[in-house]
This record gives sequence, C-alpha cells and structure tokens, in this order.
Amino acid sequence: MELSSRQEQILTIVKDNGPITGEHIAERLSLTRATLRPDLAILTMSGYLDARPRVGYFYTGKTNAHILSEKVKSITVDHYKSRPVVVNEASSVYEAITTMFLEDVGTLFVVDKLATLSGVVSRKDLLRASLGQHSLETIPVGVIMTRMPNVTFCEESDFIIDIAKKLITKQIDGLPIVKKVPHGSGYEVTGRITKTNITSLLVDLANNETI
Repeated sequence: MELSSRQEQILTIVKDNGPITGEHIAERLSLTRATLRPDLAILTMSGYLDARPRVGYFYTGKTNAHILSEKVKSITVDHYKSRPVVVNEASSVYEAITTMFLEDVGTLFVVDKLATLSGVVSRKDLLRASLGQHSLETIPVGVIMTRMPNVTFCEESDFIIDIAKKLITKQIDGLPIVKKVPHGSGYEVTGRITKTNITSLLVDLANNETI
C-alpha cells in the first residue's frame, strides 16, 4: 500500500523513538491525538506498527514486501473460488464438450450417481477423444477422465498460495474444491479454483482491494 506523507512521518518517529505513545507522536507533529487516530489505525492494521497497552507504538520492522507476502499467504481458497461445472460420468464426450463450451471453462469435474467426485476431464482429454474414430455421442466421459484417487483437489480452508504452486507444478488449469461427504466415503464438489482466480487475486493486490 502507498502511505501518505503524514503516515511516513509517523513511521520515522516510531522507528527513532519507539515504543512511543500516541500522545507523544501527536506532540511531535503538532497535531491532536484524535487527528492521528485514523493514521495509527491504518499503520497498525497494515502491520507496520504494533501497539501495547500502557507502552505505546513500536515499529515492527516489516517492509511493504513482507506485509504483501504475509497478506497473500493468509488468503484462503474460499475467498477466490468459482462455481464448479459438473457432469455425470455417464454423460457422453459430446455432451462434455458442449458443456465446456457453453460454460467457458477448461476443466469439468465428473461425479457419480451419488454426486461425489469420481474424476476430472480437461480440454486435452476431450481433444484426444475427438481425434479417435469412435462416435463422441457413444463414449461415456467416465472412460477418458482422470479417475480418483489420482485427482488433485483442495478444500476451502487451504491457502491459495499453496494451490497456485500445485497448479504450476502439475501444469493444470484448475482444481475442484471439495468437502468430505458426511457419514460416507467420497467428496462433494463445492467449487473450483483456477488460474483465472489466481489472476483475479493478482489484480486485486495491485489495486489494494484484497480482503
């Protein structure tokens, strides 16, 4: 984040004199404590300063890069997830291709009769199937998908930076977000996290609009 000139002055005072009370900071700037309260709150919430009761403010030593890094590492998948696009494993490859184009996604999540995750099918899978000699209307998508337990997935509480690393390492477009089915085996698909979601996070960081 970009600090105002007064906030920069406050940081300099605290660096040189901390711990220091809000009243003493205000005196040095010839301002009232009430005038400084919003600036001190911003600097504290942003991580530049810390405060202790009856002691005062002190400089944390964190730079913009440190604060940005901590901010990114604290964001979970739940904050940037998208709606999942799901097909049944009995659906034909033709139906899967149609769904992918209509929904404008790069990955479809495949579920069984109990609506639990059974596999994932990508653009490459569908392209490979379309190059064969068989009719696309007769091939079930379950035949060409990547099956559980070979599917990489995540949960809403996972940190988005860890998922970004998985997308890069495995060279895939997206992951299903799942939760364990109560009183049973398997996972229910609750969302998706993709490279587009990661890009949205990057834009929000640049505009200082993240949570």
